[in-house]
This record gives sequence, C-alpha cells and structure tokens, in this order.
Amino acid sequence: MFTGLIEEIGSVARVETAGSGLVMAVSAKAVCAGMRVGDSISIDGACQTVTSCTESVFTVFASSVTAGVTTLGSFRPGRRVNLERALTLSSRLGGHIVQGHVDGTATIRAVERDVSGLRITLAVPAGLMRYIAAKGSIAVDGISLTVVSVEDSSVSLYLIPETIGATTLTEKRAGDAVNVETDILAKYVERLLSAGGSGADDADRRLMGKLFEGGFL
Repeated sequence: MFTGLIEEIGSVARVETAGSGLVMAVSAKAVCAGMRVGDSISIDGACQTVTSCTESVFTVFASSVTAGVTTLGSFRPGRRVNLERALTLSSRLGGHIVQGHVDGTATIRAVERDVSGLRITLAVPAGLMRYIAAKGSIAVDGISLTVVSVEDSSVSLYLIPETIGATTLTEKRAGDAVNVETDILAKYVERLLSAGGSGADDADRRLMGKLFEGGFL
C-alpha cells in the first residue's frame, strides 16, 4: 500500500526480456536506503517486488500482465520514473490510499501552464470514468492528485509547484500514456450497491448512495 506521495525520481538503467516478462534495473538513492529483497516499490504507480538491490540500483521483474496493463512495457533505459516505497504503520497518510494496482492507462489530451502551476487533461477509458468524481482522488503515474473536474470521457487535474518539482508529469506531452489507479473506495461502493453484491439491503444501498453523491465516499 502507498500514499501517492513520490519520494524520488529514479532512472531506468536496464531493461531485459526474461521469459514472458521483463527484468528492469532502476537507479535511485533515497528509496534504496534500507531496501531489502522482497520489498514493494511503486514505479510510476505500479507495485513491483524488489528482486535485488544495492545502495544505488534495484531490480524488479515485471510480468507480461503488468507490462500489458501499464506503461512499464514501453520503458527504455534513461526513462525517469516516479518512485515510492510501501507505506509503514508509522507513516503519515498524506496522499490517499493507493494500492499500486494500476487499472489501466489514460492519454494526455492537453498540458497547460499558468503562473501558479500546471493543468493536465486526461482522456480516460470509459470503464474507469464511473470511479472518478470531482474533488475525489486519483493516482496518475503513482502521484496522488485531486480531480478538478470531470467530463464525459476526460478529467482535469491541477499540479501545484511542489508536485511539479517532485514528479515527472511536467515531462509529459499531449498523446503520452500514463498509468491510472482510481479510488479503491469507489470500487467497493459500486460492489456493495450492485445487484450482485451481498451483505447490503435496500436501506444500506440508499444510505451508501447518499454518502457517495454527497462526496463523503
């Protein structure tokens, strides 16, 4: 589990085919401190397991499933990536609950700068739009962001200077793909309210519906 607050920008040092997946080496400093084999690490929002590590480089194995669902399959040496170590019980949850289970990729429609920050518009797959709400949370390339507005097939996000300086989103351009993870709470609400869900009667569904519409969930 992660918070969506990026700890460090690393650089892909090596990518090799291994069976049906990929072995990827990433150069970093901060996240390697105290790192052990078996630890979880978020790479551009995708939770991966550390297979080896030194003081400045760690490796992961990305399965064919991960490579197909996320942007990791397109990574090449030199690519800069957002990194975050797994949340500990003593950590502050400064972002939101991020599992590192990427739901799919979205395409950047527009990037607009102003004097205060950066506005990004994403074209999101139709199957994911129902989990996204204005003022809600979304993880984009592992970054916890607040949704500014929602249209039929797109969402708008705004990056403040702190986020701009700590992540790679400023390097993205229109047409680029980014990893997206929607809010896990929205998925559980949908499951509870669905006709096939169990454990909720009509009164429960009405209450959950009001909480969701009111922005409490």
